Amino acid sequence: YPSGNLAIIVARDKNRLICIVQEDKPSHAGIQAVFQSNGRNTCYYPNRAVWINMNIQGGQYLDQAGNRVRRWTWPNSIMSSGAQVPLSPIFISLNLYVGVRILSQDKITVSFLAMGQQAKFNVGTKAQVSDVGRLPPSAHLSEDELLLLAFRVRILRLFDRLRGCLNFPSNEQWDKIKPPAYLITQTLKVLQFCTISDVSDELRSSVRAIVNA
Repeated sequence: YPSGNLAIIVARDKNRLICIVQEDKPSHAGIQAVFQSNGRNTCYYPNRAVWINMNIQGGQYLDQAGNRVRRWTWPNSIMSSGAQVPLSPIFISLNLYVGVRILSQDKITVSFLAMGQQAKFNVGTKAQVSDVGRLPPSAHLSEDELLLLAFRVRILRLFDRLRGCLNFPSNEQWDKIKPPAYLITQTLKVLQFCTISDVSDELRSSVRAIVNA
């Protein structure tokens, strides 16, 4: 970023390439998007709610309350049920400098524009699926399982706050301490499970309220 903070990271994890977009912060920068070469991609709102979630089958676009705005399937995806829904081009701005354009499964672009210069990263992939058996296992959870996970994360966050309160009795100090990284990761995972599972919008809102309370 013009501030000198790291904006985009491209790294290799075993056989996968990963592109990560970070917030414009000098420390504890939140993740705004993750793109993987296996076709699993997620973009987040500034409040860390899932914005866009994609996998080898297709994707979905959600509002900040967790409600599904639209969904689509890739042309080469073989769905077990339901009609295929084509993608309408999507463009979102993650922040003032980074935007994401989604035209197709293999045409997903992360654009960085600052001080009159631009850099583009093609993070799309052409994953071929010949039969349903080759699809990666999806973490579809029941409503009860989602609620249990949400309450578990909530309890862990409460215990973490309690420890912070005991270590820093002054509210001005402990209230500013962010949750540890593993709790943030678990919170994001619960929210991701919520978006890909076939549950009601009311339950999605309840899960979000539980983990973010």
